[in-house]
Amino acid sequence: MPGILAQYLPDAALQLAYLIAGILFIQGLRDMTHPRTATRGNQISAAGMFLAVVVTALWFDILSPLVLAAALLIGGGIGAWLAVTVETTEMPQLVGLFNGFGGGASALVAGAELIDTFNGASVATLPVSLTATAAIAGIIGSVTFWGSLVAAGKLHGLVGDSPVSTNVGHAIKVLFLGAAVVAGLILVIQPETLGDSPIASWIPSYWVLVAAASILGIFLVVPIGGADMPVVIALLNSYSGLAAATTGFVLGNTALIIAGTLVGASGLILTVIMCESMNRSLTNVLFGGLGGDDGESEDMEDIYEGSIQETSPEEVVMLLETADRVVVVPGYGMAVAQAQHAVAELVELLDEHGVDVEFGIHPVAGRMPGHMNALLAEADVPYDKMRELEEVNPTFSQTDVAIVCGANDVVNPRANEDDGSPISGMPVLNVAEANTVIVNKRSLSPGFSGIPNPLFARDNTSMLFGDAKESMQDLVNDYKEATN
Repeated sequence: MPGILAQYLPDAALQLAYLIAGILFIQGLRDMTHPRTATRGNQISAAGMFLAVVVTALWFDILSPLVLAAALLIGGGIGAWLAVTVETTEMPQLVGLFNGFGGGASALVAGAELIDTFNGASVATLPVSLTATAAIAGIIGSVTFWGSLVAAGKLHGLVGDSPVSTNVGHAIKVLFLGAAVVAGLILVIQPETLGDSPIASWIPSYWVLVAAASILGIFLVVPIGGADMPVVIALLNSYSGLAAATTGFVLGNTALIIAGTLVGASGLILTVIMCESMNRSLTNVLFGGLGGDDGESEDMEDIYEGSIQETSPEEVVMLLETADRVVVVPGYGMAVAQAQHAVAELVELLDEHGVDVEFGIHPVAGRMPGHMNALLAEADVPYDKMRELEEVNPTFSQTDVAIVCGANDVVNPRANEDDGSPISGMPVLNVAEANTVIVNKRSLSPGFSGIPNPLFARDNTSMLFGDAKESMQDLVNDYKEATN
């Protein structure tokens, strides 16, 4: 039944609105490729989605105006509450949940469209184009929903690694993938031969598909280490886009197809970039893993024993007073301690005293793509002080002091020096080339690779042990006192 807009406007108006929304999506995505224009890109994309949602709701008689208004208010209210209350350090978990919600919505909408198309007919001969796309949307959407919940749980420390052995885990994945595919084939090939009632007919095959794909999504993500979550989140983001695009074909909705395709393609490109930044294949991330063995503890003692030099905030300030160039390398430790504001204040003080100071950002530092950039932007760090790995690496040899704040593997020289290392070939920030390196960590514990970091034992490296926020604030206070 046509809605309010459909009664007064020609059919072309709907497609024109979707076209405008698609253009806004593309422009918004383009702006989000640079930190300086990312906020504007988000706003443009949001405007495009608002247009698409409002036009769709008013063009088709989907819900009563009262129910529709209530749904928009509740959903918008929850979104606004999350935007205000969720800490930036918890943004990876939130992004993971949003990916999951998109996938879950796609699976439910595809199933609802199947039921609506059947519409109680005695025998339903559904078009293959509908059943096939619905099956694909159901599989991808369900995998995305449950996989994203597991990913968010891992990032929040609520879900650990799977106790199931690798071979058994792979067998379970194959089993449930096969079950989902078989249920999808039943839905596509023989919907009219399975009964006359929508309750006892082909419809259960879709929900069997959803159930099997849901279990598959759980077992796909549970075994993956928490430090690989940047790659997993990017991949699940791509999945959510593909699920949305496929659901767009189910509904014949152009705006949904465009938006889903953009998200799917950009998420896949980002996944490839993240894998390249870790020098790992996607297969290795999904089915392999990084981690040390019992021999690593002995190796750690051999590297660190008698070679670790400790320092204090007072000594670091003395170095900073005579430095002409300083590079700060943020890591997940900075995010956990919420030290970004103290770090930003230190950088501002150095800048005021004529020190050339920049940030060296590794693509996989933190727990999601752009995590460090988002934290520093929250602390009002100028965008022109953030340098990507390719930009900052050639400058370390001319750097007086490199301050590593909570980072580990992304500054591990083993990536360049040890062919047998799990991180061999992984692009890292070459902080060891700086004149002096200050590493701020709570302890000498390894990073996600589970291997020791020889940087900590270098002659030009000193360890500033302690919580990142407290340590950086001590540096700020001591620097103020020394320069006043």
